[in-house]
Amino acid sequence: MADKEFAAEGGVEKKSSKKMLFIIVAAAVLLLGGGAAAFFLLRGENETTVEDAAPTARRQQAPGNIGPMVDIEPFIINILDDSGTRYLKAAITLEMNSPAAVEETRLRMPQLQDAILLLVGNKTFGELADLHGKLQLRSELRERLNGILTNGRVEKIYFTEFVVQ
Repeated sequence: MADKEFAAEGGVEKKSSKKMLFIIVAAAVLLLGGGAAAFFLLRGENETTVEDAAPTARRQQAPGNIGPMVDIEPFIINILDDSGTRYLKAAITLEMNSPAAVEETRLRMPQLQDAILLLVGNKTFGELADLHGKLQLRSELRERLNGILTNGRVEKIYFTEFVVQ
């Protein structure tokens, strides 16, 4: 009688172990398939976004290359604010795309400084206080300066000093 019970239990163990093995295999296949799908979908989005956002000149430049730099002397300027007088002290470094652009930047420095001061002077404290405002200012400055230059262009703008008070 004990042998019959053992045989019956063994039969149950074999059926439940086959079910468990099937569930484990199915779960593994689903996890691997889902992970692979997510990898390819997310990878495709990032490549498209980077290519669409990068300017044509940037695509041709080798990664890691840094263009010649031009420092603009620190300046202090009044900025707009309802609560009183506010000041911005900033220093900027321009990354240029060619040595010819560096020479033109040095020749046109008064024009470039004037454009910077006029643009920054019309900003409010609220616009310059957060990261989004600083990034927006950087973008506007690059557009404005590239509108003045004819022999080259500003690739990047770096704020090497930026104090609002």
